Amino acid sequence: MSEGDGDGPKPPFAFDVFTIFPGIFAGPLDESILRRAQDRGIISIAIHDIRNWATDKHRTVDDTTYGGGAGMVMMAPPIVAAVEETLGDALGQTRILVMSAGGRLFDQSLAEDLARESRLAIVCGRYEGIDDRAVQILQAEELSIGDYVLTGGELPAAVIIDAVARLLPGAIDAASTAEESHREGLVEYPQYTRPPAFRGLEVPPILLSGHHAEIARWRREQSIRRTARLRPDLLDLDALSPTERILVEQELTETGGE
Repeated sequence: MSEGDGDGPKPPFAFDVFTIFPGIFAGPLDESILRRAQDRGIISIAIHDIRNWATDKHRTVDDTTYGGGAGMVMMAPPIVAAVEETLGDALGQTRILVMSAGGRLFDQSLAEDLARESRLAIVCGRYEGIDDRAVQILQAEELSIGDYVLTGGELPAAVIIDAVARLLPGAIDAASTAEESHREGLVEYPQYTRPPAFRGLEVPPILLSGHHAEIARWRREQSIRRTARLRPDLLDLDALSPTERILVEQELTETGGE
């Protein structure tokens, strides 16, 4: 998608979603930040029913799997036709994603990479998946949002749209993305708001001190401790100072980690 001519407005970031259950997207994409981003012209979301490209009167999009086995497989022809016709001349310039339980694990780094595009096409698999020839012909990237199996790719597609859209300029306050989980390989520090005391639990005094340097230091320490406790797989010890590595060792010792 082009940037527009002269000083004209920049076209919205376009999401094209291909599914056989378009109604699933009615709620998640029409509320909160995603709704405002659409109203502001920051993003556009088009939901395409793959059944519209089926060639028989029953609008068939799936069939039994070659080689035997349980379940049905989504057919390649309707998917390929839907994507090729919808993208048209932009086919070669558009990244095409296929939601698949066996795909590359989606993470914040990939979300930031995708946010640098101007258009994404997302194909939602169902049943036992889609005919692999559709993936090959479309030169699609297979993505998964986690090591578990869902009934279809619609919810993962909504997750990816949300994760990418919030990174686009104007979608949310830029300061909100400056310090958050998975930045620098750490989960975010704990957050607090009013009241200062609730059911015997008080906000850490440092956060009420007004000493910004000390607050920043405390938050960094808490991020490291929480990452060691909750997501030790994210830790890059080489990126930490000797003092911070000691924090990791302390946290792992206290929680019984290695």
